[in-house]
Amino acid sequence: MEFTAAQIAEALQGKVEGDENVKVNNVAPIEQGKPGTLSFLSNPKYTEYIYGTEASIVIVNEDFKPEKPVKAALIKVPDAYQAFATLLSMYEQAKPVPEGIDSMSKIDDTAKVGEKVFVDTFAVIGKNAKIGDRVQIHAQAYVGNNVTIGAGTIIYPGVKIYHDCVIGKQVTIHAGAVIGADGFGFAPKKGENYQKIPQIGNVVLEDHVEIGANTCIDRATMGSTIIREGVKLDNLIQVAHNVEIGHHTVMASQVGISGSTKIGKDCMFGGQVGLAGHINIGDNVKAGAQAGISGNIKDNQTVLGSPAISYIRERKAMAVYRNLPELWRKLNDLEQKLNN
Repeated sequence: MEFTAAQIAEALQGKVEGDENVKVNNVAPIEQGKPGTLSFLSNPKYTEYIYGTEASIVIVNEDFKPEKPVKAALIKVPDAYQAFATLLSMYEQAKPVPEGIDSMSKIDDTAKVGEKVFVDTFAVIGKNAKIGDRVQIHAQAYVGNNVTIGAGTIIYPGVKIYHDCVIGKQVTIHAGAVIGADGFGFAPKKGENYQKIPQIGNVVLEDHVEIGANTCIDRATMGSTIIREGVKLDNLIQVAHNVEIGHHTVMASQVGISGSTKIGKDCMFGGQVGLAGHINIGDNVKAGAQAGISGNIKDNQTVLGSPAISYIRERKAMAVYRNLPELWRKLNDLEQKLNN
């Protein structure tokens, strides 16, 4: 499909500068733009590319003022990144939605399946499962006994959802994720092997949650491991038993959360952040990549380092750390002078 700059601007409530009749039929990064493609500029680091891009249309922030001529038509909006994301969402929603149940899938007779559901090849749905309307369950996914999945949820290939778990509406679970495996619970026995502690709880994913590929969320020992509404988890994240993650919190790849830790709403964790068990993280907490969090953190804090400390203290500590070789030499010289 083709769209003109004028049509795109109308959809985004933006303003066109340049040829409003120019058409695009694809998207591209600004540094790889070609004729007929749409791009965007929001990060100042990429500003240089706008003067040479071959993209036909570029979405920019409304305060952008070019320092040189720009060949592309510009669409000015309050937030270029958000506007581009909105366009991609519109494009995604316009794609045809698969429906139908493949003859090579397996659905237990006691399962309840809603309308316009898609179940692909070799997918399995267990006993007493409840599948909402317009759910997509792709190839080789497994939905265990007594699982509930809300309307509009997408389960990508190879996802495994263990028994008794509850998945909300409009949830997306990417390939290879495991929801509801046993929590890591073993009791030491003197002179014997560890005794496994049965994990009899479940996992609850509330509405509009997105779970990245190969992420694992363990079921609770008792009660529920809970991922609240709007949470976004990247690939390769480990969430242990009885963890609770608050509304709209986001986490980058390889975050690891130990058991029974509670995390507030609107938090942001960088890659490889590690959290000890049985701690409480407040609302709107930000943790830089590879932060090691071993204790409670209050609301609105930003932490870095391992062990994690406040952003300001860690920056000061890093400045000292970089100068340690020079400081050591000075200390050594001073010690020699005193000894002489």
